[in-house]
Amino acid sequence: MDELLAMLRAAADPTRLRLLLILREAELTVSELTQILGQSQPRVSRHLKLLTDAGLILRFKEGSWVFYRSAEKGSGAELGHVLSRLAAQDADLLVSDRRRLAAVREARAAEAAAFFKANAADWERIRSLHAPEKDVEDAIQNLLRAQPVESLLDAGTGTGRMLELLAPEIKYGVGIDVSPEMLSIARDRLSRVKANHCQVRLSDVFRMPFAAGTQDEGFDAALFHQVLHYLDDPQAAVAEAARVLKPGGRILIVDFAPHDLEFLRTELQHRRLGFSDKEVQGWFEALNLKPLETAAIAPHAGGSGKLIVKIWAAATPLRHHRSRVAA
Repeated sequence: MDELLAMLRAAADPTRLRLLLILREAELTVSELTQILGQSQPRVSRHLKLLTDAGLILRFKEGSWVFYRSAEKGSGAELGHVLSRLAAQDADLLVSDRRRLAAVREARAAEAAAFFKANAADWERIRSLHAPEKDVEDAIQNLLRAQPVESLLDAGTGTGRMLELLAPEIKYGVGIDVSPEMLSIARDRLSRVKANHCQVRLSDVFRMPFAAGTQDEGFDAALFHQVLHYLDDPQAAVAEAARVLKPGGRILIVDFAPHDLEFLRTELQHRRLGFSDKEVQGWFEALNLKPLETAAIAPHAGGSGKLIVKIWAAATPLRHHRSRVAA
């Protein structure tokens, strides 16, 4: 009863109700919320604290920025859903806020476009060397569909493309990355496809901000899509992903087979020139993961591509054991 009363008191204010409703539509910073509401930052911050303390919204720090979004689970999420449904009956209630939210999204999109333009040449150069992305994406979807995935972790999410691709097939998705610029692109991408059940966070793949997986809490699957070749210790990243999976959860690794394109290391910061089946299977054995399917996607015949994309899948034990490598 006390929890419910606290939530009702927190929501029973015009400004806080506007904040709660707009945060059900997008994940936003304090600065963006001040633009949308047309109020001072101290005032908005005070209202956000009350909503956070009541469990109606969530707060995430990302470097010097702080993001807010509506609660995703529990009674706070349930009450937010009810209030949103009731507010929808008044078509004029959030017209101005939604118009200013659209302006915020347009500004994000402009920043994302500028970042893409600055890096497009390098990305296109790599794309030309391997199979079409659609072939790789189709293979990822087919492997994940082997069993239901409600919750997905996209480790090293980058631009958020994997979350966008898989959003229709999952109930909840989280992407993590160490690049604020990439996360800005990912947020814009997810916002445009209305994937409100997916979110992104600033985090290191070696120290993920999630509790160890249990039967009731944790992810059903974790995906490393073209991430591990940038890392000093890819096995440690896989171990950390395995830590946050539910028992029986799956890991998918999408990366290159061994190759000799040295310019990827000298010019584009690839630390590893692909991975062999033997090496990846060695990680799985060391981490007590059960190997599942593998797939190889070669460039189309007649093209200039030289890179083979490999997909390796494994599952955590139905009961977690301590691995030979610390997570």
